[in-house]
Amino acid sequence: MVFEIRRYTPEMAAEWNVFVAQSKNGTFLFDRRYMDYHSDRFADCSLMVYRRRQLWAVLPANRVGESICSHQGLTYGGLVIDYKVTAAEVCEAMQTINGFLRGEGVKKVVYKPVPYVYHSLPADEPLYALTEVCQARLTSRDIASVIDRDAALPLMELRRRGHRKALRQGVAIRYSDDFAAFWQLLTDNLQTKYHACPVHTLKEMTLLRDRFPDNIRLLAAFIGDEMVAGTVLYVTPHVVKTQYISASPRGKEVCALDMLFPHLLTDMPGTQRYLDMGTSAMDDSTALKLPLIFQKEGFGARAICYDTYSYEL
Repeated sequence: MVFEIRRYTPEMAAEWNVFVAQSKNGTFLFDRRYMDYHSDRFADCSLMVYRRRQLWAVLPANRVGESICSHQGLTYGGLVIDYKVTAAEVCEAMQTINGFLRGEGVKKVVYKPVPYVYHSLPADEPLYALTEVCQARLTSRDIASVIDRDAALPLMELRRRGHRKALRQGVAIRYSDDFAAFWQLLTDNLQTKYHACPVHTLKEMTLLRDRFPDNIRLLAAFIGDEMVAGTVLYVTPHVVKTQYISASPRGKEVCALDMLFPHLLTDMPGTQRYLDMGTSAMDDSTALKLPLIFQKEGFGARAICYDTYSYEL
């Protein structure tokens, strides 16, 4: 087997996007229209892997000094592969990639695989190659809370009581295009609790929503016309991910989120098995925010891991 490695350039965007859409472990986050919205913040070093002149895999990545990272602007990354690839092929491809990177002066690789719930087919061949070929080691592990609709656990009593209270208070759940209202609510909440701001600005999120209207949606809770809580959803073929979750003081008082998430679980299309409620780590660490993960587990969510590996070249 002979593989050819090429550095991605903007002229390759259409070819890249078609491949990602047909891959077995890619999502719209790897579409260049998503990746490149913050291209000014990262030195892109994405790779395209060809076999017999056909695009065989892509690696979303950026460079920091003598290291290459897959990709620091994305929640997950790693080698995006086609349905037809085999384990032996991936091992050889990783050897070829590593040789190419050495020639580029890269001395360290930081690798974030796509969690298995996002796979359209089993796609852990790169994980095997990481340890068998690259001698990579696990360097960090974040815990994310996921609900499997095929084996959903019942709500905890605290969440059921909150749901009943929200019903009594007249909370209504519906999709909304008013990202500005939610961003104000979200920003106020983050500033008050953590002296922080959302990772995305309102302008960035609006841009991304306009580019991916079927993939980025806002589900909100209202009392009358007042938005009191909401979550920005990233919709992929098998997973709905809560990218942001927030409630106003009034929304917390009426337990609006305790009504929103059961509604979301019943509203998800049949093709989507998992609700990924995201990680619950302290800032700049993997230590748990215990109240946050307790809330998610109250809806029946249990853990998957978002891992990061690294190895020297």
